[in-house]
Amino acid sequence: MADKKGGPLAGIKIIEIAGIGPAPLCSSLLADMGADIVRIDRPQPTGLGFEFAGPEADVRRRGRPSVAIDLKHAKGVETLLRMIEQADALIDPMRPGVMERLGLGPEVCHARNPRLVYGRMTGWGQHGPLASAAGHDINYISLSGVLHAIGTREQPVPPLNVVGDMGGGAMFLLTGLLAGILEAKNSGRGQVVDVAMTEGSAYLALACFGLAAVGEWSDQREDNFIDGGAPFWRCYKTKDGKFISVGAVEAKFYDILLRTLGFDPSTCPEQFDRASWPMMRERFTTLFEEKTRDEWCALMEGTDICFAPVLSFSEAAEHPHNKARGSFVTVDGIVQPGPAPRFSRTPSSVKGGPPPFGAHTEATLQAWGFSGAEIAALKSEKAIGRQV
Repeated sequence: MADKKGGPLAGIKIIEIAGIGPAPLCSSLLADMGADIVRIDRPQPTGLGFEFAGPEADVRRRGRPSVAIDLKHAKGVETLLRMIEQADALIDPMRPGVMERLGLGPEVCHARNPRLVYGRMTGWGQHGPLASAAGHDINYISLSGVLHAIGTREQPVPPLNVVGDMGGGAMFLLTGLLAGILEAKNSGRGQVVDVAMTEGSAYLALACFGLAAVGEWSDQREDNFIDGGAPFWRCYKTKDGKFISVGAVEAKFYDILLRTLGFDPSTCPEQFDRASWPMMRERFTTLFEEKTRDEWCALMEGTDICFAPVLSFSEAAEHPHNKARGSFVTVDGIVQPGPAPRFSRTPSSVKGGPPPFGAHTEATLQAWGFSGAEIAALKSEKAIGRQV
């Protein structure tokens, strides 16, 4: 039974400097969990997010107000510093040195608020030979070793931007911020959290690094037991041109898979006999093409084979399991993933869709202690407010 409105982070105040990639996703998670988080957008359109598709498409901006502040205006900087005095954390998604040049670096902010947790989100990290270079997810996971391991035997294939940006970036930023806030509650002192997507994505592959270190991981793609090399951990095409996935890595699950496909396990090669994998992949490929995806679902879904249909984004929201759990929600007409993880007593919730840029400037500043006269003066000097 829920007994606290707003989510587990209700009462935590966080300022997000507008950026792309992982910082908005992290902020969306914080907003869903009830943090009082404010996004600081720029006065003019910048192309941040999905403006090319309409602001409603970038659902990573959901659930929090947008305040337009000109951080190149001295009074805009002072406005943000007044807000920082009240905040538990700040999210900086800029390249190293940008916030310092704006007069908003960690030293300045900590002078105004010693308990502030200053989260810095970059691809390469705050120092090192590449720290100031441009890059994107695909580059960061290349340097971490992860991209080399993903794809076909012929070439690496980028796994969208979910490994570097969202996994190695947003999730590590979330973890660092929450750990820093918790520590600051005890010590009364803030700190800088340096999140690099190269390091976060490498950490996600911790187990693979361990296997490689002892010679149990092949540098050849599709030659390992969880990269598509093994017949029991792979996607297969079905009769109707769709795909299914199997992940029967444990012996007892592999035995069920073999029997369901009509094999006698006693006559099959040993599961981890790598020399036999190409032959078994070929046999599995032929068999899976004999039925449609739905027919295989009827045979295998819900069993201990470790099976699932490969669904598109639109199909995922309609799958009976996801519908039963309410895993997807519709906000302002856009179907999107609902809050995760789930809390039994202090549930998260989506507070609303992505707002127009700068839509909450005056109301939010008032809620953060600015008087009507101060807001009017800042607006007249174009230090705040959307300017199109």
